[in-house]
Amino acid sequence: MNHLKKTFMLLGVGTIVLSLFIGGCKPKQEHASLPTTPLKTPEWVKNANIYEVNIRQYTPEGTFTALIPHLGRLKEMGVDILWLMPVHPIGEVNRKGSLGSYYSVKDYLTVNPEYGNMDRFKELVTVAHDYGMYVIIDWVANHTAWDNPLLTQHPDWYTRDSLGKIVSPFDWSDVADLNYEVPAVNDYMVEALKFWVKNTNIDGFRCDVAGMVPTRFWNRARLALDSIKPVFLLAEAEEPALQDSAFEMGYAWSTHNVMNKIVQGKLTANSLDSIIDSNARRFPDYAFLMQFTSNHDENSWNGTEQERLGEAAKVMAVITATIPGMPLIYSGQESAFNHRLLFFEKDPIEWGDYPLKDFYRSILTLKHNNPALANGIWGGAYTRIATSNDSEVLAFMREKEANRVIVLANLSANKVTINLTSKDANGDYTDYISGVPYTIDTNTRISLGPWEYKIYTKL
Repeated sequence: MNHLKKTFMLLGVGTIVLSLFIGGCKPKQEHASLPTTPLKTPEWVKNANIYEVNIRQYTPEGTFTALIPHLGRLKEMGVDILWLMPVHPIGEVNRKGSLGSYYSVKDYLTVNPEYGNMDRFKELVTVAHDYGMYVIIDWVANHTAWDNPLLTQHPDWYTRDSLGKIVSPFDWSDVADLNYEVPAVNDYMVEALKFWVKNTNIDGFRCDVAGMVPTRFWNRARLALDSIKPVFLLAEAEEPALQDSAFEMGYAWSTHNVMNKIVQGKLTANSLDSIIDSNARRFPDYAFLMQFTSNHDENSWNGTEQERLGEAAKVMAVITATIPGMPLIYSGQESAFNHRLLFFEKDPIEWGDYPLKDFYRSILTLKHNNPALANGIWGGAYTRIATSNDSEVLAFMREKEANRVIVLANLSANKVTINLTSKDANGDYTDYISGVPYTIDTNTRISLGPWEYKIYTKL
């Protein structure tokens, strides 16, 4: 996605304004949709995390083959799902920058020759599977590059303005808007999605601007894909309707925005608790959201996690791994890479010696080993624990049968000392960081430095 779309989301107007704005470009009314059916979520999604791979910038070569040597390191770090940013050829007409946007797709059925060929892509998928990891690819269904052959072959598939001119959504001048009111567009896109699952054995898709494509299309596509193999679908959206029958996971933009504003001093820990509770009520029980401190859009357009979160980056990452939802790690975060990657140019990540590798491995291991932190209906409910300082400290518990995880997070730049005023957390635990036994009751006094966190587990 580009800067304008991201600006809409960060302003908090989200999908409501997004849908109103795009309505001026093309109708996206929901007509009679397919019957909704329960999602066939693969078992491997249960306690998984996700890692976003920016292929262009990941290595100096920027190829599928050059990425393969990193897979062992990622597996050791605890990564489960690899999300590959778009692997398709990039349009040249109206291209932005010298290399263009990843999201300007010239051909849905081939790979970007800059990254390699289809055989090298299949090799990457096979090696990832051999490591026990899963692969999803970015899918751009809403629009195509201007030199995508579909535009010449089927100009009637595109959205037009009142003068009959094919339009771009927003200011995305490098792409042309597809019109899903045309049945053939839906047919083509379903078959294209099926092609990748059948021919490359990938495990699902991350779907760009999913809320700008009719839900009825995604419901149909999900049924078609599940007829081949169980897949995992991630929507770049925060819309409950999309997660009824199409997508397991959406974006937790709301949580992310609150975390940024807490660091800016505009909100308190209570606000984060409120949005977690709100999302639990808004979405189906089996649905969950992707929690993140960075991704390709955040990094390039709004700043690195060091810029936005500073000393709070670690505590916020811990929260993403322990509240309901699936944690995301973006390319370079394990290297503490404090640089905004160029979006339309070559700008390789400087990896260094991966100073945060052990930190991420620790929180991913925590999620793997504690059933209470599993995703969706597999995990335990989130319960806020009352403390003597709820405005600065977020204390919560996740519990599933005999497993309990307690997180205490100081979301302020102040040193605080608290006690838990609720008896819900009373019990004997293990301090996850030190491995030392620890007893909690309402008389326990706990000190937390600025942006410090503590994790206690009971198995």
